[in-house]
Amino acid sequence: MAVLPTDLRNKLERTVIEARDRAEAGARAALEALAVHHHEPYLHQTPNERQLRNRLRAHARQLGDKRDPKTGTQSISRLVHECAYEHWHRMLFARFLAENNLLIEPAMGVAISLEECEELAKEAKTDLWAYASRCAQQMLPLIFRPDDPVLQVTLAREHQVRLEHLLAGIDPTVFKADDSLGWVYQFWQSKKKEEVNRSGQKITGDTLPAVTQLFTEHYMVLFLLHNTIGAWWAAKLVSEDRIPKAEWDKCQNEDDCRRLVSLPGLNWEYLRFVRLRTSTWTGISANLTKTWERMVFH
Repeated sequence: MAVLPTDLRNKLERTVIEARDRAEAGARAALEALAVHHHEPYLHQTPNERQLRNRLRAHARQLGDKRDPKTGTQSISRLVHECAYEHWHRMLFARFLAENNLLIEPAMGVAISLEECEELAKEAKTDLWAYASRCAQQMLPLIFRPDDPVLQVTLAREHQVRLEHLLAGIDPTVFKADDSLGWVYQFWQSKKKEEVNRSGQKITGDTLPAVTQLFTEHYMVLFLLHNTIGAWWAAKLVSEDRIPKAEWDKCQNEDDCRRLVSLPGLNWEYLRFVRLRTSTWTGISANLTKTWERMVFH
């Protein structure tokens, strides 16, 4: 499994933090331009804009933003966050798919690059990212939702261009690493987490995600897998007498035990054993119990 190198991880963190700042600034400006926060629509708004405004205000209340019943004004803080999140991650996921040859043009059924996607979007007279969403909907329908009102919000050109510049600056290697998506989600919360921790205030429902949505590193995942599935496999070998007791008696250390239960291409390097008495070994994490004379898992 390819793991994201430290230098690229640090660069990715800086990029994602800046992307959140830029996306939230763009989202707030766009939502205010639609009068989502205002007590009534602006006079110049078209019927379609007024309809979108109503949907956005309703969605904001579903997210927990409050409407003042006296003045009609409405908080949009949570809506701003969701709008920013959805716009940036739509772009990011489109590139993840494209870099892995998984961005499929629905009519032709073939993988396309973002450059080809942009050309097709021009022919269809639509936005690159809206077209990319259309291509990705069949594979990831819950991420690229055509009916999501926040994705119908258009960010100002200055904000959109900056987000595209940030996306283009991410090294292609990032999109090939197995743990990149996990880091992306954690880095999205990095700045907010630091602000919450520095404030010293009590954690609330609004701040809880920032301090608890942490990514489990690659080696931790392997440790958990090896000491659950790996321990089950080792216990199965013992219970079915596939490995003679004499072979276990020859084991001088944990590495010897791992070699006994290894599979082609998988040596369970994080699977832990402890010695029982003088010549008996036990896997720490399994559940099957045998007598002390044999390999005992408990």
